[in-house]
Amino acid sequence: MARPPSKQPTDGELELLKILWEIGPAGLGQIHTAVQDLRPAAMTTVATMLKTMHTKGLVAREDGPRGYAWSAVSTRQATASGLVGKLVSHVFDGSARRLVAHLIEDGTLDDRERAEILDLLQRPEPGTPARKPKTKGGYAC
Repeated sequence: MARPPSKQPTDGELELLKILWEIGPAGLGQIHTAVQDLRPAAMTTVATMLKTMHTKGLVAREDGPRGYAWSAVSTRQATASGLVGKLVSHVFDGSARRLVAHLIEDGTLDDRERAEILDLLQRPEPGTPARKPKTKGGYAC
């Protein structure tokens, strides 16, 4: 029995999603031109990829004056969450700590990125109320 197609985008599909996130809904010609700026690709290849992505639910299409207008269904954030989640699950045994440790130990992060991560870690989690400092006699402890 064949396995069901993945809902995650391939590298080529991710390339098209990035284009659609950048320019918004677009016709095949405009998408093809944007791909051509990155690498050589036949118009028919781009059209086939868009059809496959439509089947996977990654893009939507609407009738336009000169063919279909294609748009990304998933946001950049949702797509990133899915891809990172799959990476953490399959490569790092479900441990986000292992992923971050890998990035740090691998030397992938520069000083600015390390500082940004530290800043993120020190922020309260979204949805949690900010804690007020304990006071004693009107002074913060």
